[in-house]
Amino acid sequence: VRRLRQAGAVIIGKTNMTEFAFTAIGDIQHFGTPGNAVDTNRIPGGSSSGAGVSVGERTSEISIGSDTGGSIRIPASLNGVVGFKPTARRVPLAGAFPLSATLDSIGPLARTVAQCAAADAVMAGEVPTALTPIALAGLRIGIPRGVLFEETEDEVATAFDRCLGKIEQTGARIEDLSIDDLLADLRAATKRGSIAAMEGAEVHADWLATGASVPVDPHVSGPLSRAAMLPTPVYIRAMRRRTALAAAMDERLSSVDVLALPTTPVTAPTIVSMSDDAGLRDRTEGLLLRNTQVANQFDLCAISLPMPSTQLPAGLMLVARNGHDQRLLRIAAEVEQLLGA
Repeated sequence: VRRLRQAGAVIIGKTNMTEFAFTAIGDIQHFGTPGNAVDTNRIPGGSSSGAGVSVGERTSEISIGSDTGGSIRIPASLNGVVGFKPTARRVPLAGAFPLSATLDSIGPLARTVAQCAAADAVMAGEVPTALTPIALAGLRIGIPRGVLFEETEDEVATAFDRCLGKIEQTGARIEDLSIDDLLADLRAATKRGSIAAMEGAEVHADWLATGASVPVDPHVSGPLSRAAMLPTPVYIRAMRRRTALAAAMDERLSSVDVLALPTTPVTAPTIVSMSDDAGLRDRTEGLLLRNTQVANQFDLCAISLPMPSTQLPAGLMLVARNGHDQRLLRIAAEVEQLLGA
C-alpha cells in the first residue's frame, strides 16, 4: 500500500473478504456476503470477494487481493474482471496477515491486463512500463486436459473452446500437455492435510489450542482444527515432496509458453443455495479451487481473463513458469485484445 501511494494511487477503502482468506465461496458470516457484481443474488467467490465485486461493479479501478489457492483469480473469474497471481514472494508479504507462508501471493484485480501489470510492478518495487506487444503466432499453448476439465459447465467449456479457436487462428500452436500424474502425486502427498491448512494451523495455533468456542466461521475453524492435530512429520514430508514436484512441473512446462484452461469450471451459484445445502457448498468450493490452486501448489504465476459471450462471467486462465511474470502479462495482454475484452 505504501508503494502504491508513493506511485500516486488513491486508496479509497478496504473491501470485504472471507475470514483469514481461507475459503473460495466468498460468504462472510460476520459482515455480510458481497453480492456478485453481475447478479447480487450470486456468490462473489473468495477469498478476495469484495475486491472482485468492487472492480466488477466499477466502484474501483484496481483492487488488491491475496491468493493462496486462487483467492484473486476465483473472484476475478466469477465477477468478469482480470486477476493476476504473481510468482510467490515477488510482492513482499510484509503487512499482510498470513495464511500460508509457502503459498501466499499478493496481487491485483483490475479491468485490464495493463492495469494489473502496472499495479504489480509498483507493489514489486519496479518502475511500471508499457507492456511490449508479443505476437501470438508461433507461441506454444499447452492444454492440460484431464482432471482439470472434468465437471466443467457446458457454457464454460463452450466459451473456452471458442477462445482457444480464436487463439489458434493467430498461428499459435495448441497442444495437449498432461499434468495429471503430477497432480495425483501432490494429492497423495497432501492427503492428510493441505499445505495451506497445516501452515494456517500454525498461524492460529494459540486460539486453536484453547479449545474454547471462538466466533470464527466453522468453514475456516474446522479445517484449521483438523490440521492442527497432524504430527510434524506429515507437514515436513508434504513440503519435501512439494519441492520435488514443483521442479518436475517446471521441467514439464519448459515445452510450452503458457498453459490455458478455464479459471473455474463453474459459474457463480446463488448465495442461498450455498447456505441451504452443505454438500453442494463443499462440492462447489472444491471445483472453484481445483484449477486455480495448481499455480500455488507448484509455485507458478497465473492470470484470469474474462471470457466473452457468456451469460454469467467465467475466466480463461493462463499459467506460466516461476518467475515468468512479465512474459505472462505480455501474452495475456495480446489474448485480451484478441478476445475484445
